[in-house]
Amino acid sequence: MPTSPLRLAAFALAVVVALAVAVPVPAQDARVEAARKEGKVVWYTSLVLPSAERVAKLFETAYPGIKVEVHRTGSERILQRVMQELQANIRNADVIHTSDAGHFVLLKGKNLLMKHAPAGVDPFPAGFKDKDGYYYGLRATLNVIAYNTKAVVAAEAPKSWKELLDPKWKGKLVTAHPGYSGVIATHVLALSHLHGWDYFKQLAQNRVMIKQSAADPSVVVASGERVVAVNGGEYTAYKAKKKGNPIEIVYPREGVPLVVSPTAITAFAPHPNAAKLFTDFTFTRDVQQFLADSEGLYTGHPDVKYPADKPKLSDLKLLTVDPEELEKRNEEIKKKFVEAFGA
Repeated sequence: MPTSPLRLAAFALAVVVALAVAVPVPAQDARVEAARKEGKVVWYTSLVLPSAERVAKLFETAYPGIKVEVHRTGSERILQRVMQELQANIRNADVIHTSDAGHFVLLKGKNLLMKHAPAGVDPFPAGFKDKDGYYYGLRATLNVIAYNTKAVVAAEAPKSWKELLDPKWKGKLVTAHPGYSGVIATHVLALSHLHGWDYFKQLAQNRVMIKQSAADPSVVVASGERVVAVNGGEYTAYKAKKKGNPIEIVYPREGVPLVVSPTAITAFAPHPNAAKLFTDFTFTRDVQQFLADSEGLYTGHPDVKYPADKPKLSDLKLLTVDPEELEKRNEEIKKKFVEAFGA
């Protein structure tokens, strides 16, 4: 849903007022001026592009003169790009946001992250913050099953991960790839804990279409090209459904993988003041509420309210993975997936 310039301005003003209350006015003025002198913040993000651009526009409206340069791609490619740039002595990224929590374990271990705690994150759940204060969960999504309501009736739709193994779905399924998406890397690890690696070998026998981003399966299903998504970010399916697409979401009864997507400022940030201002902005209650209302995401903010047609996290059986394990087993996850699906 497009956001009008008037609504953006009113929203951004509310956030600025909230920040001014949280930070003494002289200090707030000083850091805004320092950020304005830098002129921009460079944001490497895996948030889908329309959503990332909305957040960027909110910030630019709140802080005229500071541009957000959005670089959007899949989580795994973001990490690859950052490491390649550093090898070439290029220091471009100010803020990194991906859906693979293991990336932040790796970057922290290499001393590539700046320690910065955004205002208001103290009450966030433990799963949304690094104990040492280097990265915090900006948003969260669930990995779900989705189906095309024109091709599949509710009574026949798969209700569990295991039901996707039924041969009746052969040639009708779509998956995203853990080699591209941090959401899917988390999903694969969570389901390997639940059902073992043989689950993916059996699933592959149903000739599953393979896409890249966790946003892709819902697009494929909504178009009818394949009728069931075996995974994918719930927020993209939710937004597609809200736009009137023939898509329905299933929250599997065995458990639903919860994917917390961290954000952090790089230790080498070329625009450190703008990076801090932008990071603090994204963790304000108003921006966190925006992510829930407009983007269909979950957040760690205790004051955020969710749409009535979305389940509460407390109502679901959540499957979580440890960021350290995700980082250590990153290559294994990709290798096992390729072995099962051949790509």
